[in-house]
Amino acid sequence: MTALRPFHLAFPVHDLEAARTFYGQVLACPQGREDSHWIDYDFFGHQIVAHLDESQAASAAINNAVDGDAVPVPHFGVVLTVEQFADLRTRLEANADTRWVIKPRVRFAGEVGEQHTMFLLDPSGNALEFKAFADDSQLFAH
Repeated sequence: MTALRPFHLAFPVHDLEAARTFYGQVLACPQGREDSHWIDYDFFGHQIVAHLDESQAASAAINNAVDGDAVPVPHFGVVLTVEQFADLRTRLEANADTRWVIKPRVRFAGEVGEQHTMFLLDPSGNALEFKAFADDSQLFAH
C-alpha cells in the first residue's frame, strides 16, 4: 500500500485577515506561502488555500440529515486522532467566537462507524467538520 498523500483544497474567503486569524490562530494551522489574494495552510498535513473573493455572498444552506443532525453541504475537514480531536475541541469551546453548526458529540453511538464529530463555520461561512474514530478501521466500514 502506498503512503497517503496530502490533499489540496482551494476555497473562497471574503476577508484574508479573518481567515489568517481563524486558520492560523484558532485552528493553529501553520501558514505557508501567501500573496495579496491567497494564503496557504498546513491543515493537519494537507494543503488548503484561502483565496480572497470579496464578492463572496452567503448561499442558501443545504443540509442533509445524518444521525439526527442537519449536516451542512458542502463542508470539508479532517479525521483526527481522538487525542487531537479532544485538544481541538477544548480550544474551540474556549473561543467565544466559535460559530458552531453542530457542537461536539458522538455520532452513531454503539453502531458501525461510531465517531466523535463537530461542525463549525469559518469567518466566511465555510463549513468544516472534524471527526475522530476510537477505531480507525471504522472509517470506511459498512
